[in-house]
Amino acid sequence: MAVRLVDRVVLGDLTAVYPPELVDVVLSKTESREARVRLLPARLMVYFMLGKALFSPDPYREVLRKLAEPARRDGGWGGWRIPDKAAVFRARKNLGVAPLRELLAQVGPGVADESTPGAFWRGLRLMAIDGTTLEAADTAANEEALGRPAARTGGPSGYPLARVVALIESGTHVVTDAEVGHYRSGERGLAAELARSLRPGMLVLADRGLPGVHLWKQLAATGADLLWRVPKLWKLTPEQVLADGSWIATVHGGRGRSRQPVQDVRVRVVEYVLDDAGRAPDEHYRLATTLMDPTAAPGRELAALYAERWEAETTLAEWKTTQIGSGNVLTSKSPDLVEQEIYAHLAVHTALRSLMHTAALHHATPIDPDRLSFAAALRAARRSVTSLTGAFPP
Repeated sequence: MAVRLVDRVVLGDLTAVYPPELVDVVLSKTESREARVRLLPARLMVYFMLGKALFSPDPYREVLRKLAEPARRDGGWGGWRIPDKAAVFRARKNLGVAPLRELLAQVGPGVADESTPGAFWRGLRLMAIDGTTLEAADTAANEEALGRPAARTGGPSGYPLARVVALIESGTHVVTDAEVGHYRSGERGLAAELARSLRPGMLVLADRGLPGVHLWKQLAATGADLLWRVPKLWKLTPEQVLADGSWIATVHGGRGRSRQPVQDVRVRVVEYVLDDAGRAPDEHYRLATTLMDPTAAPGRELAALYAERWEAETTLAEWKTTQIGSGNVLTSKSPDLVEQEIYAHLAVHTALRSLMHTAALHHATPIDPDRLSFAAALRAARRSVTSLTGAFPP
């Protein structure tokens, strides 16, 4: 009976993004399939982790009840019963983080196409890199592996924190990749791991807290183009002024803490001041880019385009405050399960945003996905899990 129930457990409308066949492929790829069917087999545990993220902060057994309820109404649970918390914990440990990380990777470079408003600029897919932190359960294991902020007195303060750096598709808010690390690990080191998901045809935006010469060269080597706001530490002396007022400069890379050899990079610089009463009149914005041709990439357009980077902050804010819940702490008591929980949350967010993108484009009059409410989509997805008909708006 357990097999029948397990085969029927899905995730409501989110199953369209993560169907059982895809979950099975991911489990095989990450070598997470079990040799025999247990009370909590691997596929069910993947859906459980996604359900736990979807219904945050519901406890283990309540999430399992919601996932299994449609199957019970459809034909009964048979000999299956809702396992206790200890059994779920062991099954989470057996599953590991790899299937959830791989499931997120299945979205590929993004879900937008040329018809998606704000997703492309001159044929380049707009992406953004940004980071945030999440509070985790206050355990010795989490503190040792993740770290926590220091109080003014010099001792520890607050909860252990996991740092997350994400690669986000600007037009849809879909997270296509992410790296999780220690609170005190710099965003640059985590961002370097995202090179695995960059490719030609992308334009990657980032704020001034991220740029470093080594990171710039590493990400540019993927063939993706970069457009980053750069800090004042970057000494950018004009070497060649171009027709649109931008200029070519050489950034001299210092060794710093890196063991890599010192490297210089040539960039094109776009500098401007925003005419905004709410901003300091002398605040200059300086953007560095790999797009060297002012005809193919006019400086005025690049300056306007940089505002798309704020889509990344909006994405991480809705993920933390609306989906996970403002003030909620990740409940996992060990760092490996904290990472598993984070990737489950990211995968659910990506599934929701993918469905929102589809709904926006199939609207009677196609609309910008930004006009749809993430909170409303989250509520609809939750209803769809316990409904036999689904609840996501067409």
